[in-house]
Amino acid sequence: MNLAHDLSALEETVKRCHGLVPSVEAAGKALAEKVKAGGKVLTCGNGGSAADSMHLAEEMTGRYRGNRKALPALSLCADGSALTCIANDWSYEDVFSRQVEAFGQKGDVLIVFSTSGKSPNILKAIQVAKSRNMLVIGALGKDGGPAKGLCHHAIVVPSEDTSRIQELHGWLIHAWLECVEAIAVGKS
Repeated sequence: MNLAHDLSALEETVKRCHGLVPSVEAAGKALAEKVKAGGKVLTCGNGGSAADSMHLAEEMTGRYRGNRKALPALSLCADGSALTCIANDWSYEDVFSRQVEAFGQKGDVLIVFSTSGKSPNILKAIQVAKSRNMLVIGALGKDGGPAKGLCHHAIVVPSEDTSRIQELHGWLIHAWLECVEAIAVGKS
């Protein structure tokens, strides 16, 4: 175990992410405007990215910085019964797209978390969201995979290391929440 090496790798990734700030802010503003207009937010991801998905949704429905009205957000990873039903009756590739079909509407937002941008269930969810005229935001990694070209706003953490990507996805979550609270709720 070499913690100094890990810290150095994180510092290097953070330096490379500095150029992403305008794109992160643009995605955050677009998200906030949809929420302000009454849209809801659907989130999804696999594994650690599912945890990121749930983190964003709980911060919106609960609270982030301070007390405010609850904001409509739902992690499509959080309902084990729905996930296993859809995976069993359809396929694992459909676990998110079926829920987007059920809950997503024009004016809503789908935020996907994927360290590779290649997961078939993520790609299918994006396609369904776009067919419903939803805003699609991707928190991605590596080269962004096919998801990069499908999202309206794709933030690609420039790293091949899943740990570094997920650490920076946590920063994206908080940056976007700050935009939502400043624009949609009027707190700063």
